[in-house]
Amino acid sequence: MCGIVGYNGTKNCAGIIIEGLNKLEYRGYDSAGIAFEEPSGLEVLKAVGRVCNLEKLVKEHKVKSKCAIAHTRWATHGKPCELNSHPHTDCNKEIAVVHNGIIENFAELKTKLSKKGHKFYSETDTEVVAHLIEDALKKEKDFFKAFTSAVKQLKGAYALAAVYEKSPGVICAAKKQSPLVIGQGKGEYFLASDVPAFLNHTNKAIFLEDGDIAQITPQACNIYNIEGVKQKRKVNTIKWNPATAQKGGYKHFMIKEIFDQPQATKDTISTLPPDVKKAFGIAPAVIKKIKGLYIVACGTAYHAALSAKYVVEHFAKLPVEVETASEFKYRSINFQKDWLFVAVSQSGETADTLAALSNAKKAGLKALSICNVIGSTIPRASDYTVYTHCGPEISVASTKAFTSQLAVLYSFALQLAFVQGTITKTVFDKLYKEFLTLPQLIEKTLKDAEEIKRLARKVYKNNSYIFLGRNASFPVALEGALKLKEISYLHAEGFAGGEIKHGPIAIIDKGMPVIALAPKGGLYEKMISSCQEVSARGAKLIVISNTPTKNAVLVPYTNEYLFPVLGVIPLQLLAYYISDMRGREIDRPRNLAKSVTVE
Repeated sequence: MCGIVGYNGTKNCAGIIIEGLNKLEYRGYDSAGIAFEEPSGLEVLKAVGRVCNLEKLVKEHKVKSKCAIAHTRWATHGKPCELNSHPHTDCNKEIAVVHNGIIENFAELKTKLSKKGHKFYSETDTEVVAHLIEDALKKEKDFFKAFTSAVKQLKGAYALAAVYEKSPGVICAAKKQSPLVIGQGKGEYFLASDVPAFLNHTNKAIFLEDGDIAQITPQACNIYNIEGVKQKRKVNTIKWNPATAQKGGYKHFMIKEIFDQPQATKDTISTLPPDVKKAFGIAPAVIKKIKGLYIVACGTAYHAALSAKYVVEHFAKLPVEVETASEFKYRSINFQKDWLFVAVSQSGETADTLAALSNAKKAGLKALSICNVIGSTIPRASDYTVYTHCGPEISVASTKAFTSQLAVLYSFALQLAFVQGTITKTVFDKLYKEFLTLPQLIEKTLKDAEEIKRLARKVYKNNSYIFLGRNASFPVALEGALKLKEISYLHAEGFAGGEIKHGPIAIIDKGMPVIALAPKGGLYEKMISSCQEVSARGAKLIVISNTPTKNAVLVPYTNEYLFPVLGVIPLQLLAYYISDMRGREIDRPRNLAKSVTVE
């Protein structure tokens, strides 16, 4: 949600800032703005709508600043308009602030500041921060100390950046429960909500931790805690290739990322040897003591977790509870001490998942996280971490992260089962050998993209779609429906195949597309029966299977518990082609953000 970009160095930063904002468009926003230093003082430009509107203003103004902060806003407090856009300023317009998150006590602070004579112009919670700094500067002349004083008064979640015209060449920044990362260059520093904003300029990244307050100049970045004690933070080398954050000739990032999946899966699997200690960092002695799993996630990651439940329970014979983090974190749970908590998050910053993880840690559970962003908050809060190696995923609708999450969870399920003795080494070796072929199988699946496009052309004018699945493929049906909803804005629902006769079949009428996942396995015949039921009501049936079946799109054969990784790909393609044929803005669907860092 929202994006922060900053630069402090020796170059004209106008192009760098706009480039960074464009790289963060996937986060969702409705307006953009920039504050920059000029010889005459601090200047602020804002524009409603896309970053290109702000870019026009920057070019017209002929910005030549070497220090600036900028922001893309997604409205939380106050409607989308220029007045509510960031950056926000103090009474004298000498201080500018950008902010992601929510200041929970802003109303109280605003009342207090108003009584002191401060004038407010926006409806936002963020504006109070600029006035708090202004108020602190009346007593404390040092900008960084005044900024720290302001931060101490805030309650809630925030990633903050501020500049002050009487302290040129300095950016102050603070983080709590909202991502903020500093890029380290030569004689320059970058600031952003996410690494892709500055990846073309440096691959050296410092991830701020909760409670960090940073003072950034072109020569140095000093980080302190809220009490003013200097902190040491690791400089990480980001191995993502900047080219992976470009479209590479594809029409949209989403379709590029769908076709990135063979490589993303290959890179992820390469870090998962058939040795639980090497792959997951968990000693076999610890694995043997695990009596069950809590797996918690949101959105697409939740569907990966649901599919993993079937795999773990089938092979490892352990109970698994899967829940959306937004519900889990508020429930009164009698935590089982010998259960492992597993957090799944593409960004590693999902606020709901982080809160659920915190509850589990307080209850004394060990935690494993599965994330895509090295150094993000959830891995740092976990005992064990496995990274998916997808590179940056720019499209809001997740694709390659989902298949890589499934791969990691499948690997963990097999290794858990083997160490606990519920499958033999012979069975484990056979299953793992098949698992290692996934990248090639995904590549073969993608060769049928034109067939999926042809099917999409037959159904794209429909306004309602049903997805069906059973066993480990039922969550994939949910994911297929979610993908279509996210980017096409059409009605789509996913159901367990056996449930269709318990009510949902009432909405099936002539011509309604029904997409069914039917891998060869224990419930294949049952799934085919469900297909016959909807066909008898006149549905347009599309079957995704790994065995010859009527009306089927065939994917390569795998066991039914590995099938979800392949079965989801035609659903991703179908959602993409339907949305493209309907002229949707696929990479940035309305009302959605890539990284949801507020509750």
